[in-house]
Amino acid sequence: MSTPPTPPEPRRMQLTGLHHVTLISGDLARTTEFYSGVLGLTLVREGANDDDPGARHFWFGDAQGTPGTLVSFLEYAAMPEGTVGRGSTHHLAFSVGSAAEQDAWREWLTSKHVPSSEVLTRGGLRSLYFRDPDGHLLEITVPA
Repeated sequence: MSTPPTPPEPRRMQLTGLHHVTLISGDLARTTEFYSGVLGLTLVREGANDDDPGARHFWFGDAQGTPGTLVSFLEYAAMPEGTVGRGSTHHLAFSVGSAAEQDAWREWLTSKHVPSSEVLTRGGLRSLYFRDPDGHLLEITVPA
């Protein structure tokens, strides 16, 4: 008697995390000053955009350029400002280790003349909001 064939394994597809987010910048020098000089991220790669070689593309993250820490920017100085709506990004959230560190960030942002919200506690998170030079809404968050 022959053994029936083993059915093939079902295809298993699983997202393992967020690699990077790409935003549009009007001025990469200004973006670099903010993301490196104010937020402390490392400029880990700079070059031309692979899909649009006429556009510069900068990547910021931890010093090793670890996926999940990366925010990249395409420079389009002549592009008009975006509008908020379906298909746009609401905000990016960065995490910190403690409420005290979040409070220190608020003080740091104030010292750098970056307006920010009060710390808001809701939905199990403490959130601090501010904008980058191109108007992207950013959050520094920690569990409440």
